[in-house]
Amino acid sequence: MKRKIEQIIGRRIPFSIKIAIDGPAASGKSTTAKILAKELGFVYIDTGAMYRAFTYKVLKNDLKETDIEKIKKLLENTNIDLFYNDGVLNVKIDNEDVTEVIRTPKVSSFVSEIAAIPEVRVKMVQWQRELANKEDSILDGRDIGTVVLPDAFLKIFMVCSLQARAKRRLKELKEKGIDIALEDVIKDIEKRDRIDSSRSMGPLKQAEDAILVDTSNLTIEEQVNFVKNLLIEKLKNELVL
Repeated sequence: MKRKIEQIIGRRIPFSIKIAIDGPAASGKSTTAKILAKELGFVYIDTGAMYRAFTYKVLKNDLKETDIEKIKKLLENTNIDLFYNDGVLNVKIDNEDVTEVIRTPKVSSFVSEIAAIPEVRVKMVQWQRELANKEDSILDGRDIGTVVLPDAFLKIFMVCSLQARAKRRLKELKEKGIDIALEDVIKDIEKRDRIDSSRSMGPLKQAEDAILVDTSNLTIEEQVNFVKNLLIEKLKNELVL
């Protein structure tokens, strides 16, 4: 079966394509990645959901980020599955469906601390690379272009104003029936930014060859089209169409 991206550019592509989209929380990277993956026929790998799922397990076991040895042991006996159901990405950890619960404020407020643990990051990067190497894929996260897929064909780094990000995240939470004040969302995002950018392993930063995209005033459709056009243009140049 011909790949969708080959149908779009009208030529066979003799290599698999990896797209890395990095950026801070609520910058639009996950939504853009999901829609773009569907349009191009790529596999979308939500690396954030993987960290969230394990964070949920840590909380479920009443552990703190300082319980390193217990967390390492927990990690050794963990299985995370990402799968689609009617076009919606679902997440399971140890056969428990955690698709909804990993998006709650409790998990959100704790995920950066767990993601900063070196042993957790090493294992997650291993899993993410294994998934990405199976076929054309799009991954979004904090260190995809710098650590997980340093050789990605296209790297994007999304930024967005704090106010715009907070309003987006508040809207998402309200739609899920979670009642929270805008001020609390802002504080949570600021905290995650601080931890994500200062951790010793895989900190949030723009890869040298990543293209900066400010999504503050862009609609989701504009974001998707912008990244898609960047990919098509790069493929044309690569294949000298």
